[in-house]
Amino acid sequence: MTKKMVSLALCLGLSLSLLSGCSDSSEPFAEKSYTPDAQVREIRIEVEDREIAVSPSEDGQVHMQYAENSKEFYDISVSADNVLTMTSASDKEWTDYVGVQSSDEGRKISLQVPDAMLENLTISTTNEDITVSGLTVNGTMDLTCNGGQIAFENVGVGSALRLTGKNGDISGSVLGSMDDFAIQTEIKKGETNLPESTDGGEKTLYAANNNGDVQIEFENE
Repeated sequence: MTKKMVSLALCLGLSLSLLSGCSDSSEPFAEKSYTPDAQVREIRIEVEDREIAVSPSEDGQVHMQYAENSKEFYDISVSADNVLTMTSASDKEWTDYVGVQSSDEGRKISLQVPDAMLENLTISTTNEDITVSGLTVNGTMDLTCNGGQIAFENVGVGSALRLTGKNGDISGSVLGSMDDFAIQTEIKKGETNLPESTDGGEKTLYAANNNGDVQIEFENE
């Protein structure tokens, strides 16, 4: 065996060793929960690669369930004006991305909110779904997802519902009639049952999707 072939073999062996070491060092997620002390008026969640499920709270308080480890965790805080924020945080090095298969473990955030308590709800995620059921906000609900589905059932808004998607469908039901909303729809590579635009409603419905459908029904209250 030539010196060149020996060097190539050593490099290959070292690479395989590094990949194996990274795969073996993945840390399990620990389940956690959070209930703010203050009565929040607004919630903003901006994360990556996380499924988010929102439902009504049964005890009049906000609750969050999630999972994290020393490499992947969240920054959670409540501001002086009672806005609860949750954002992705990470302490990963480049070796943590090598040879590690993405797992579904610990990649879901569950949020329970008292109905009609929030002024605004803003949620953004990637590569996973957003689901919201049976919840009304007094102001704006803003849902954004890149690489997953947005699905909602019997949601109500005081002023605006904003839905933005890419590479996934948007579907659900909204409390009220179509006449309650001024509608603006922007669709690329997809189909929708909404008109492109309407005027006159006291509330706003904005739906934009790229490479996915938009199907929204209206439920008279």
